[in-house]
Amino acid sequence: MNARIVLIVILGFLIGWQLGHRDVQVKFAGLRPTVSVTGKEVPKNINIDFKLFWDTWDLVSRSYLDKSAIDPQKLFYGAISGMVSALGDPYTVFLPPEQQKFSKDELDGSFEGVGIQLGFNKEKRLVVIAPLEGTPAKKEGIKPQDVIVKIDDKETSNMTLPEAVNLIRGPKGTKVNLAIFREGDSDTTLFTLKRDDIIVKSVEVIFKDTAGSKKMAIIKLSRFGERTENEWNEAVNSLLSANAQAIVLDLRNNPGGFLNGAVFIASEFLEGGDVVLQENSQGERVAFKVNRTGMLTNIPMVVLINKGSASASEIVAGALQDRNRAKLVGEKSFGKGTIQEAQDLAGGAGIHITVAKWLTPDGRWVNTTQGLEPDVKIEMDKEDATKDPQLEKALEILE
Repeated sequence: MNARIVLIVILGFLIGWQLGHRDVQVKFAGLRPTVSVTGKEVPKNINIDFKLFWDTWDLVSRSYLDKSAIDPQKLFYGAISGMVSALGDPYTVFLPPEQQKFSKDELDGSFEGVGIQLGFNKEKRLVVIAPLEGTPAKKEGIKPQDVIVKIDDKETSNMTLPEAVNLIRGPKGTKVNLAIFREGDSDTTLFTLKRDDIIVKSVEVIFKDTAGSKKMAIIKLSRFGERTENEWNEAVNSLLSANAQAIVLDLRNNPGGFLNGAVFIASEFLEGGDVVLQENSQGERVAFKVNRTGMLTNIPMVVLINKGSASASEIVAGALQDRNRAKLVGEKSFGKGTIQEAQDLAGGAGIHITVAKWLTPDGRWVNTTQGLEPDVKIEMDKEDATKDPQLEKALEILE
């Protein structure tokens, strides 16, 4: 009897630890479990009895009132999500297959939703990093730093980023209600947004002749995604063909994206040297340097930033500011100074893990300062949305 109990405890421990790995096969034949484990060993520094986990699983399965709600796959994914969220980092998340697809679609620049980039403020409240141009969110007046208190009837406190994305996105033509709290308001405001096809172009360029007859190129960079590099090269070619004499790089409401995309863009304007420093958990730093010959290294430029400029866009802005290549005009940026590594997992799932923090070439970490400070601080005209004093100031500086 004692030997049988020991065997059950050992098998329970092995199953509990190994079930989350993609190369584990578990089969039950009658009442005798057969466990096949390949390529994975239980870490020697882990001393946890997984009996509690299985006891809880069994108790929920037997006792929970609504048996239709007991989906083993969802319970399994929920357990993994809970483990990851216990780290307390809102940007380290487990993504079940549907949320993993959403994440990839967003970086590809095409999805169905309302066009909101989400993040967390310093109080770890769910906030709008930026509404995307031409989307339902932008048209209905959603603004950067808006705190999303409720999504339909669900409170967002303790909600993960993938959960929020999953609730806000949905089929074209359907609606979602967002209870928004905005700084300076005494209460929340309810926004009803109708979902639509969201196709986001990463790069757009327009030309403007100033009073001094200078041809200015205004490059609006809205994200760092799968299509950004090709779209950027097209914009640069058109800029050179038009013989632009100065550049405004507009990074306002750019929520970020790929790290290598930030290095690629910054390298267009810099001649050698560091773009960004990556620091791991041991404090070791690796420099990401200019990685190509830029076509725009000698053209005068100004960079526009605001509260919606985050992550990769802050990397570019910080590099150009530290290297004295461009002045920053606008408002303090969002302040997201960590790097997430995205990995595909079995069954279409995925995970984003914070693996390092990034610093500007001078060693500044935007998380500690809550964003980049502009060289010239100018707020938008709250009374007249048709005016753009930040862009006007950038053009004035270049003139």
